[in-house]
Amino acid sequence: MPRIIRIDATGPFKIEPEKFPRDEQGNLKAIWICACGLTRTFPYCDKSHKVCAAGEKPGVLYTYDPATGQVVDQRSI
Repeated sequence: MPRIIRIDATGPFKIEPEKFPRDEQGNLKAIWICACGLTRTFPYCDKSHKVCAAGEKPGVLYTYDPATGQVVDQRSI
């Protein structure tokens, strides 16, 4: 079901649990969780937040087209 979700974050959350997989050098890999709501790979960040981080204004609700990532509506809140 489609819905509008009000999210104030403009970037992901970084999670580094001890039991995550390790890279070739044995280092733990970080996992980035989407906090902007624009990712196409939910819950993981795909860097779609660059669109909202670049120019959203406080006090405005933005609606993005899921296919293009472009703003389709803006409303004062």
